Amino acid sequence: MASESVNRESDSNQNAVSSEPIFDADYLRNPAPVYPKLSRQRKEEGVVLLRVHVLANGEADQLEVLQSSGFERLDEAALRAVRRWQFVPAKRGDETVAAWVRVPVRFNVNS
Repeated sequence: MASESVNRESDSNQNAVSSEPIFDADYLRNPAPVYPKLSRQRKEEGVVLLRVHVLANGEADQLEVLQSSGFERLDEAALRAVRRWQFVPAKRGDETVAAWVRVPVRFNVNS
């Protein structure tokens, strides 16, 4: 089973005069990544830390692996899943804005 949570960071391209985005919402009901069969058989486990640029409409725009799980199959499974997720976008006042978030995706054979 794979699990996940989200941490948000402000978009580095934001105007310094405006207020920082508010990140009090979480992502929507998104499916957990598929645990690769070979990784499960080999008991490969780990955490993939992704950096995701979330657009104002809640779609994932860009994804980067900040920290690998140590297993390419798990890293790729995390990227494939999170790329399809729908996020609750950050807000600045009443306006939704694009922002970067960090998403750790945990793979644990016994979960």
